[in-house]
Amino acid sequence: MTATTSITTGRPADDLPPRRTAGRGIDWGQPFVYLVALVVAAVAIGPVLYVFLGGFRTTADLNADPAGLPDPWTLANWASVLGSERFWGNVLASVILAVGTTAGVVIVGIMAAFVIARYDFRGRQGLYTLFTAGLMFPLTVAALPLTLLLRTLGLHGSYLGVIIPSIAFALPTTIIILVPFLRAIPDELEEAASIDGTSRIGFFWRILLPLSMPGLVTVGVLAFVGSWNGYLLPLLVISTGTLPQELWPLPLGVTQFSTQYSQDTAAVLAYTSLAMIPALAFFLVAERRIVGGLQGAVKG
Repeated sequence: MTATTSITTGRPADDLPPRRTAGRGIDWGQPFVYLVALVVAAVAIGPVLYVFLGGFRTTADLNADPAGLPDPWTLANWASVLGSERFWGNVLASVILAVGTTAGVVIVGIMAAFVIARYDFRGRQGLYTLFTAGLMFPLTVAALPLTLLLRTLGLHGSYLGVIIPSIAFALPTTIIILVPFLRAIPDELEEAASIDGTSRIGFFWRILLPLSMPGLVTVGVLAFVGSWNGYLLPLLVISTGTLPQELWPLPLGVTQFSTQYSQDTAAVLAYTSLAMIPALAFFLVAERRIVGGLQGAVKG
């Protein structure tokens, strides 16, 4: 048996790896990974689930048993919030900010990424590095000079004063995601389009944009969710302006509502849940596109 094994494998029998017997060699790493994943998911989802379920309870029930389940279930909190004009004004303000920021990020980001990815010029790598360094520049550092600049430009207290800085702070992530997408498109496609008489702008509109659509969807969703949940920038720009509280975005509206109705905890939880639902639903619907876009950016 030893001789036969040595002849067929070309290796001495002593050098062959030991055979695994049935029932041995259990990989304990996989259960540990799943356990850690479940713990992380519980920590992330637990507070959201508590807020959502708390909206179906009364304030008296929350005070009596904070960790209990709704018994009985009530829709009065949700009905009172949905029937409030202030809530819908906050929703309208958040929609304006989110849509304006998303449109600006996608349009400006794809044009800047196209130049960096497809044009060869001096300082191109330095420009890309500059955008990358923008990830390390937090909004809190720029709070004071940004506020002074917006006052000088007459944008303080307006929606544009939030949309334009939001676009600027979202561009580094947008460029990092889109540039690999555009670089991965073969040069042969551009050469063939040029032979057919298509200009670079025509190549950009007809070929490059459709091929980079997964990346555009990814940066668009990230920009929308980031703007919808943004708190610090609207706090600095809008809350100190002349806009009435009915036209503040939802993050500020939640703060103002919780302050005004601090004794009605259940209504505050219902308001918070309704403020989270649009961004959460939008993110879940586009989850696969986000993952696909990020994978494409890494491969590129």
